[in-house]
Amino acid sequence: MADDDADDRFLVQAAFEDNDLINRIVFFEDGEQLLEYYIADNSQEIPHLILLDLNMPKRDGREVLKVIRKNEKWDQVPIIIFSTSNAPDDILTSYQLGANCYIVKPSSYEELKDLILRVHKFWLQNKRVSC
Repeated sequence: MADDDADDRFLVQAAFEDNDLINRIVFFEDGEQLLEYYIADNSQEIPHLILLDLNMPKRDGREVLKVIRKNEKWDQVPIIIFSTSNAPDDILTSYQLGANCYIVKPSSYEELKDLILRVHKFWLQNKRVSC
């Protein structure tokens, strides 16, 4: 998960734990960190799913999408945009750049907890690649 908001990272971690999901989550404060960790350092590790915020410092979600989708090793990794923005332009651009799904961050923890469970079931349990 790449998100510059520490509270959002904490809440996502808590939602995984409260749902008894044991997936390992690697958190990044911006898109640059994510790209350095996985792509620039030529890591052999490929995530099963990326939760990606749109509006971050250094490299935002749009830039990260462009880089990831140009990398053959990553073309099957599901990328979910997880943003506070519900602007139609952000949604359209995200899909045009290769996002598999766009989710507006929920306003309550209970909704987030339910959302994380649904994301896990659809994207990680069932191993689906697109909506």
